[in-house]
Amino acid sequence: MYFVKTPLLLQRFFSGFVWEIKNDNKEVFLTFDDGPISVVTEFILDILKRQQVKATFFCVGENVQKHQAIYNRILQEGHQTGNHTFNHLNGWKTPLKKYTENVLKTQNLVNSKLFRPPYGKITSKQIKLLRQNGFKIVMWTVLSGDFDKNQSSETCFNNVINNTDTGSILVFHDNLKSKDKLELVLEKTIIVLKQKGFRFGLL
Repeated sequence: MYFVKTPLLLQRFFSGFVWEIKNDNKEVFLTFDDGPISVVTEFILDILKRQQVKATFFCVGENVQKHQAIYNRILQEGHQTGNHTFNHLNGWKTPLKKYTENVLKTQNLVNSKLFRPPYGKITSKQIKLLRQNGFKIVMWTVLSGDFDKNQSSETCFNNVINNTDTGSILVFHDNLKSKDKLELVLEKTIIVLKQKGFRFGLL
């Protein structure tokens, strides 16, 4: 189970995380987790370029190593990157030392102080250590659900369109599980949000 729109109570309880970015410009923030990988990330970048939209990619370190050229393209086209651990670790199941080392290993490749924990799962000790190392922990306002095999592409589209407000941080994924839904809804989602007057900013 997961929340499509993060409840305000949860945001307030974990107020040290970035859940949204308030602004007066109708800006929203498009983010992608898990890449870069061939085909999927390239497809996303093609759409972003066509729509003249910038996004933030929370990258898995081992994927950056495997697909350095795609990672370079993300930066060259003016997008932003963040750290998503080296091996997509579940913080609740990973010892503190291993988790921290994994994040710092990715830092050598990504060089960003933006961090998003895979699955949104992280412990208080991990949070403390990451903050001591200067990381800003970025969560989300709206989860598209593109990774959910039981969810239709139409539901994925509606999740985003119906829950996005000024300042929302939106999450899609550049992985194979999400590929089919992205092909159907990503560009359509961007176009409709633009029609609603939203602009896309970087974190």
